[in-house]
Amino acid sequence: MTNNQSTNNILMIRPVNFGFNEQTAGSNAFQNRDANQLAVQDKALNEFDGFVKTLKENGVNVTVVDDTPQPYTPDSIFPNNWVSFHADGQVFLYPMQAENRRLERREDIISKLEDHFKVDHIVDLSRFETENKFLEGTGSMVLDRENKIAYACLSPRTDKEALSVFCEQAGYQAVSFDAVDEHEKAIYHTNVLMCIGSGFAVICTDSIPNPHEKVEVLESLRLTKKEIIEISFEQMNRFAGNMLEVRNKAGETLVVMSKNAYEALHEDQKSTLKKYGKLVYADINTIETNGGGSARCMMAEVHLPAVSNH
Repeated sequence: MTNNQSTNNILMIRPVNFGFNEQTAGSNAFQNRDANQLAVQDKALNEFDGFVKTLKENGVNVTVVDDTPQPYTPDSIFPNNWVSFHADGQVFLYPMQAENRRLERREDIISKLEDHFKVDHIVDLSRFETENKFLEGTGSMVLDRENKIAYACLSPRTDKEALSVFCEQAGYQAVSFDAVDEHEKAIYHTNVLMCIGSGFAVICTDSIPNPHEKVEVLESLRLTKKEIIEISFEQMNRFAGNMLEVRNKAGETLVVMSKNAYEALHEDQKSTLKKYGKLVYADINTIETNGGGSARCMMAEVHLPAVSNH
């Protein structure tokens, strides 16, 4: 079994009730309420469908599952927070801070994937919710799958104990640190400030105030031979840290991000990234503004082994 950093199988959840989530707004400074909430679902749906189309046109296998009208889950478009799928056949379910986000965990979605992929073991960490400890999947952790390192900025949504239990079960080593935005507010998810590809790492080092922690993170990235692409707070706020390396059916690497993120990058940053894959982007402005998440948050990578068809 090889642990590849990227996969060509992506799970995405098509929204039915997308909107500004009151329950997450307290800890997510990236969320902004759009004046017209009525139009938000329609706009988000158009953006979602456009994004899926872009991925498919670039040769990525996308499994789209429709959200259900009940229960009400305004953030279901971000499945990477409640589930992660691993090359050894493990599936992790995560403890979520917002009560309405806990309703996003759906067994039927995992069952649907089992038609094509092998699930050996489901590790349910949601029990931490009873202790008010949270770990919101690959939002809370940016995984270096090849080197088995989980980078995590601790926040109200990322608990150190839950992180260490994940690492123990998944065979990862944690690199945890504190991170804040330019207003010194804790950054809610690690995947808005950094992204890890096979050969590169995008990171807003300005967000790590502790010099020792900053050195530790950069040292870990250097030891694992990642070319480091630094982004500013302003670029981070436009979701330039929220990208994901994926592969297409031909085995080519793509670096996927939003149009806002793409436009925030400088030409030299783009040319460095292009060494590692084709830059692919979609306009998901409504989703970013109201949801406070971007392209990476919308894609749950399926690293599970394929079921062989005999």
